[in-house]
Amino acid sequence: MCELLGMSANVPTDICFSFSGLKERGGQTGPHKDGWGISLYEGKASRSFHDPAPSISSEVADLIERHAIKSKIIISHIRQANRGKVCLENTHPFTRELWGCSWVFAHNGQLNGIRKKTLRFYHPVGTTDSEYAFCYMMDRIRRRFPKRPAKQKDLWCYINRLARELNILGVFSFLLSDSRHLFAYCSNQMSWVTRQYPFTEAKLIDTGEVMDFREKFSTHDKVTVIASHALTENENWNLMDKGDFVVFKNGQAIHKAIPN
Repeated sequence: MCELLGMSANVPTDICFSFSGLKERGGQTGPHKDGWGISLYEGKASRSFHDPAPSISSEVADLIERHAIKSKIIISHIRQANRGKVCLENTHPFTRELWGCSWVFAHNGQLNGIRKKTLRFYHPVGTTDSEYAFCYMMDRIRRRFPKRPAKQKDLWCYINRLARELNILGVFSFLLSDSRHLFAYCSNQMSWVTRQYPFTEAKLIDTGEVMDFREKFSTHDKVTVIASHALTENENWNLMDKGDFVVFKNGQAIHKAIPN
């Protein structure tokens, strides 16, 4: 299985601290050595970095860890390959355009029979079931909503409906963004933590590094980090249940749908 990392914040924020913990799991403290990637939004567009090398030994990952590129929405992924060879085109996150903005997607899990789904507008570059599933979701969203719907909850409900449809095929935990919101769907394991005033210290599980957020953030800042597995040992992470679908904006959960 792979591991996911996402961030939603109310002000542009870097993810260096959390990413340094995730990076260790890409070949050092974890088996996810088959590539990694990260996408960081700036307005409607996203800048992405990918490397099929393990994140622990990737010079590109070192750059992301050292340089505080700030964003309000970030999605990252470390890969343990099960379908599709280890190569650049198979590294997550994947990106497609819809309604004049970048959509970014990263997936943890396996889907049996996904290629039986018909594609029309979007097609994969690589050979993973993850990218195929993303193309299918984007196809269905584009068909259902040729223009961005006036009621944003209509879109959220439809994404959740697609998530449940594909989850039947296997394990479909994912992070997805439309440049405005960050969507998280839990098929097996996922959790999140919100950092806000009064801030405290946090200690990374994988490195032992300690960050005092009182020195990093202002009183009005709010940052939520979503991960497949908790990254810190002294924070209260919210464990998502199987089938939970959560929408984040500006650092907080604004909508939650639970399995029927």
